[in-house]
Amino acid sequence: MNSLSISETGFLLIKLFGHCESKDEKIRGGEGIGLLILIFVSVPKLLLHRIFPNVRYSIWIDGKLQLVVDPYQILEKFLWRQNANFAISRHYRRFDVFVEAEANKAAGKYDNSSINEQVDFYKQEGLTPYSEAKFPITSGTYDVPEGCVLIKEHIPITNLFTCLWFNEVDRFTSRDQLSFAIVRDKIMAKVDWNINMFLDCERRNFVMQTYHRDLLEQMPPPVANVIRRPPALPSMRRRTPGKRITRRRSSSRRHRKAAT
Repeated sequence: MNSLSISETGFLLIKLFGHCESKDEKIRGGEGIGLLILIFVSVPKLLLHRIFPNVRYSIWIDGKLQLVVDPYQILEKFLWRQNANFAISRHYRRFDVFVEAEANKAAGKYDNSSINEQVDFYKQEGLTPYSEAKFPITSGTYDVPEGCVLIKEHIPITNLFTCLWFNEVDRFTSRDQLSFAIVRDKIMAKVDWNINMFLDCERRNFVMQTYHRDLLEQMPPPVANVIRRPPALPSMRRRTPGKRITRRRSSSRRHRKAAT
């Protein structure tokens, strides 16, 4: 792992976690990413309060995204105005854990047997398919998040939630979308606490999609745009203004008369 780079601006502390490499033989779903790498990434993502115990607010952004808005505006819109202490965007397409599990298996995101084991365990724990009766559509609480952005106020309840969420990621698969709902439901059943799950289109307003570093290294360099200019028009002689050009008439008619 590369050394951590830190930059400080005013009251903002920006911490960039360098690219880490692993020789672990347990590879996830044929993508060539070691399991140890995935667990390491989940540590700063979900256990940031253990790394920075004095931080009050934090915004986690995946490496494939680029922040294009002032972080204070994000905190104001998704936490302070909503009277919330944890915000995450909904999935752009799916909102049922069981549908998300099938999509992960179809895409080869993880080993199918591990996903089946995780989903079967959650069924025994009481997880049910999503329905309007379970959580009304108007409540904004969906079962499947888009976990590339986490906006948190570090208070005991949010720290507890992310700790329990990390335990599920460490216990089963690294697909944190599958374990989000079961942890949230367990806490909300005992504590009057809610999560601000905003629309995915709102997330796209403050982050810009890019590519992961490993994909960028495999891409060919961009081809320079060649500007082709149109061929030059043939040069034409300019006529001098005021002068009249007279053409000489043919004398063939005069020669014919002389012959007769």
